[in-house]
Amino acid sequence: MADDDTKSRASARMPVRGTRGQYVAFVAYRGFELVVGRLSIGFCFALGRQVGRLLYFLMPGYRELARRNLRIAFATEMSETEIRRLSREHFLTLGGNLFSSVKLGLMPVEEVNARLEIEGRRHIAREVERGKGIVYLIPHLGAWEILAQTSEFSPGIKRHSLYQPLSNPYLDAHVRQRRQSTGTTLLNRDQGFFGPLGALRAGGGLGVLVDQHAGDKGVWCPFFGRLASTTNLAALLALRTGAAMIPLGLETIGPARWRLIIGAPLPEPKEGSGTEIERMTAEMNLHIEDLIRHSPADWFWVHNRWKTPSPAFLLNRSKRGMVLPHSMVTEDLKPFRMLVRSPNWLGDACMAIPAVRALKRGRPDARVVILAPQKLADIWRVVPEVDSVLVKPNRCSVLKVSKLVRQAGPFDVAVLLPNSPRSALEMWRSGIPRVVGYAGKWRRRLLHQIIPDLPSPAPPRHHVEHYLHLASTLGGNVVDREIFAAPWARPLGGAGPRTRIALCPGAEYGPAKRWPLERFVETARKVSESTRGQVEWVVVGAPKESALGEEFSEALGGDCRNLAGKTTLRELINELRTCEALLTNDTGTMHLAAFLGIPTISVFGSTEPRWTGPIGSQHTVLRHHVECSPCFLRECPLDFRCMKAIEPDEAAGAVLDTLGIASPKRA
Repeated sequence: MADDDTKSRASARMPVRGTRGQYVAFVAYRGFELVVGRLSIGFCFALGRQVGRLLYFLMPGYRELARRNLRIAFATEMSETEIRRLSREHFLTLGGNLFSSVKLGLMPVEEVNARLEIEGRRHIAREVERGKGIVYLIPHLGAWEILAQTSEFSPGIKRHSLYQPLSNPYLDAHVRQRRQSTGTTLLNRDQGFFGPLGALRAGGGLGVLVDQHAGDKGVWCPFFGRLASTTNLAALLALRTGAAMIPLGLETIGPARWRLIIGAPLPEPKEGSGTEIERMTAEMNLHIEDLIRHSPADWFWVHNRWKTPSPAFLLNRSKRGMVLPHSMVTEDLKPFRMLVRSPNWLGDACMAIPAVRALKRGRPDARVVILAPQKLADIWRVVPEVDSVLVKPNRCSVLKVSKLVRQAGPFDVAVLLPNSPRSALEMWRSGIPRVVGYAGKWRRRLLHQIIPDLPSPAPPRHHVEHYLHLASTLGGNVVDREIFAAPWARPLGGAGPRTRIALCPGAEYGPAKRWPLERFVETARKVSESTRGQVEWVVVGAPKESALGEEFSEALGGDCRNLAGKTTLRELINELRTCEALLTNDTGTMHLAAFLGIPTISVFGSTEPRWTGPIGSQHTVLRHHVECSPCFLRECPLDFRCMKAIEPDEAAGAVLDTLGIASPKRA
């Protein structure tokens, strides 16, 4: 350790080199120190409070960050008025403490000690008697810099502190020299952990700041009930050296007066595993939280402690994972609220469901709220991973949607499944701190995070992968087969002895996607004949297709129930659940049945099943590829050859195969 001390002092005396701008900043700071040095500590504290009051009004971004953090911590304990009052007091207290910290560094240690009360000295004394090193758990609470100016709380213990070099080399050398002059040995974090380990094994004390966002290297554990990335350094050092972990907290008790609270040591580890390090880190957060609750205006609320990771804000790929203290279960966590904007079409919404399920499963504290058009609300209500549905009324302006979202909030993130400029504008105006989606057209500046497009596919990728790529980029596990599972174990099945088959002869997109009605009729007849009348047909479709349903019913005669245009989406879901199969065109109803676990027999012509076909091995696609397909036109300009190539015998055979009944030609 003597070598480390010598190197540290020598490096502080070495000439430093920096840019002219860095030197100017250093000179300005030294000038500020000279001015402060001529002022009394009481005047510095009062001046700092007034500067903090001014900055509260001049820095709206930090003001809102402080309020947001306070809502996360105290939303269930304080009113909005109390939170706003506390955020103002925090700016004043922070200003007073920061100005005082500069003055404290220029004062004799005796004068510093005269302004400090100490509570809990016995906890340190007990560990010293046992000959153990001490890891001091230090939050950004009160005038925390005072801990570098005094040894009053730990007499007879060699003090060390980990530090991160400042980017300005002149300021860095100056600060290091000041701190080392009080007897504190500084250990550079960039030079490894041999120095800290040796200091603790020799019975020394080491201060570690433990309440900063630790990024990808941290352990995700609760802080005020909300998951936060937390450094495991303190627990790692304690476990490796047998040192005690003791929390320290400073609270402001008057003008330029502070109280140091020394907490009881954390329980000693039960084992030396990585899991125990994570558990100790989670327990540490609870102790730091208790110190902050004792004097909430003193903590550094303008730090983004609950920062959302980027780009993957889900925690599936977190390096160190998530851990809870023994006193908590997952249900105790405060929710991470995601607003997911639904696509506007039924088929697209159904194809997006696996991605939404992956988002929900991406972190244990996720609460998923779907913003959906009124016509699609019911499909999202049957998705197990969706916590609630926020219904977007018909013909609702951007301003009204934004107001609706703000009233339902606050939300931590918004995920846009549609690519429309309007959907981005709605979320941008609602004030959600992170809006995520594909770039789309004319909306890049409305997004906080842009999902990169998939590479040009060859062969084409299914449209469901468009949504899964978004979820994967955000950290979702898109290879989990559970996200494709039907919401029920199996269909309800028909209530009577006959087999119910749903039939959807329409297609809202246009006539180019519709197999001729007479071929649907002929297929139904052949299936009924092969099953000797043991089939009941249920015609379904959109309101505009009610006439088509009537025409089919009249042509088929009996054994048919026409519900086309007569059901709500929820009623359609219930009807499909009673059916054993669905014969359909490429429609939203096809994707709905696939999501519900209903086997489909789907007729494709102008569209491409590799892009929009039903997902799953239980589905059958009928398609005869011709030279002009897929054309994606609403109406066929030629002779409808792609659809006419599919004969009723082929369709009837596919239906019977799906039902497990041999067709007459194959028997």
